Amino acid sequence: MVNAYGAFQSYYESTLLPSSSSSSISLIGSLQVFFLFFVGTLTGRMFDAYGTSVMLPVGSVISVFALMMVSLAQKDHAYQVFLSHGVLFGIGISLLYNPSVAVLGHWFKRRRALAIGIATGGSASGGVIMPIILGQLIPRVGFPWAVRIIAFVVMGCLVVSCLTVRTRLPLSGHFTWRTAIDFGGWKDPRYTLATIAAFLLFYAFFVPYFYIQIYANFQGVEPGIADYLVAILNAMNVPARILPAIFADRYGTLTVFVPVAAVCSVLLLGLWLPSRNSASIIAFAALYGLFSGGFSSLLPTYIASISPRESLGARLGSVYMVVAVATLAGTPTGGALLKEVDQKHFNALIIFAGALTTAGTVVLAIAGVVHSAKLRRLFIRRVSSSRQAEGAAD
Repeated sequence: MVNAYGAFQSYYESTLLPSSSSSSISLIGSLQVFFLFFVGTLTGRMFDAYGTSVMLPVGSVISVFALMMVSLAQKDHAYQVFLSHGVLFGIGISLLYNPSVAVLGHWFKRRRALAIGIATGGSASGGVIMPIILGQLIPRVGFPWAVRIIAFVVMGCLVVSCLTVRTRLPLSGHFTWRTAIDFGGWKDPRYTLATIAAFLLFYAFFVPYFYIQIYANFQGVEPGIADYLVAILNAMNVPARILPAIFADRYGTLTVFVPVAAVCSVLLLGLWLPSRNSASIIAFAALYGLFSGGFSSLLPTYIASISPRESLGARLGSVYMVVAVATLAGTPTGGALLKEVDQKHFNALIIFAGALTTAGTVVLAIAGVVHSAKLRRLFIRRVSSSRQAEGAAD
């Protein structure tokens, strides 16, 4: 549903909330992502203590109820959509996402990256289906019933999850607010650098997902094509979350993560920025979806690889707290840059996203250098040799 928000954004801007600005409407989508990650700070530690037996059913009920409330929203009553789609739905999915990723650490070690990739591929698959359902049903049954039907689909998926997801390893059974965040991870430079990189990457990550359909409409792309761009992005996300995970299990997470992030930087600045027709826009949507999908599976995989098992949920939660701030600010910042729907302001939006992704790639590469024991030894050896040469010269 988070990945499908671009379809909602387009409908909100054109029909349901025409009096609201693009930045305000994107804030609704950012809020659900913010709660998804920020409340994950607490749900990570709650998972370490109590597992999934309570959080998944409660999160399922809240999520479905929130979508039903979205279906009752009235035209130009932005606060109704803000509270239901942004706040309530965000809290609901926050109880679902982090435990569903962290529990895989109980069952997989050697193939952990692949397992996480397959699991997070579910969100990409839903991101393909949900925009198509919404686009096809709105003309037939109207927006309210289209959202209700989506809510019933979501409910069916979550019932299966509640019945099947289980922990395997012993749980601590102890939760305190003081230990909800694991600050010990910040002492590890690899963890710190990965968190900074995650902030930069996710600040820009959702910009194409929220604005590609609006950009296509501006460029005169046929509605029959523009309406499917979000689905194309998410369709390419499915292999993007699984294939990088296979290579990550074999060659190392950062060995895959850094090139994937670098390619996304090139696509933003080298393909989306100069695109002016349907062919180039579709190509960007497909390729960006193919490479950006690895972000969601590779980040938790890397954090899992450098974290003790007993504090994995809390450390994931701490990273997601930082990611939450980035996602909350990212797309509204993009909306503020897009003051007017014209080429100049779209260029500013795209350059903004490309620059942040490039910066995140650089920090991630530095984390890779710190992570590599071989490179660290080589660096220390060269520094020592340099100092010895300077001493001899003196």
